[in-house]
Amino acid sequence: MKLLISRFIAILILVIPGLLAMKGFLMMKDDIFNFISMHGDESVTPDFAWLHFGGGLLLFLAGMSFLGGWILTRDRKKNYVGPRFREKQKAQQPPSTNATP
Repeated sequence: MKLLISRFIAILILVIPGLLAMKGFLMMKDDIFNFISMHGDESVTPDFAWLHFGGGLLLFLAGMSFLGGWILTRDRKKNYVGPRFREKQKAQQPPSTNATP
């Protein structure tokens, strides 16, 4: 039962950022569509909803960066990534020769 609950929580951790990214994409898509469709109507002056578009962009970037970081971390643990994305090895420092007596 404990394993089932922990797997459900893990799925929720992945689904929520995915839903945020989807909502952000849909907000941006709707803003662009509304702006383009306003050009066909002579009774209104077209204006772009920058604040709504920026909020959508923020949601999209936040969700996708979380998912991308999670996938990169998982692939690093399983050694699936190329040499470009591997963690840098820290060079070991030689012992100091300036020891004070």
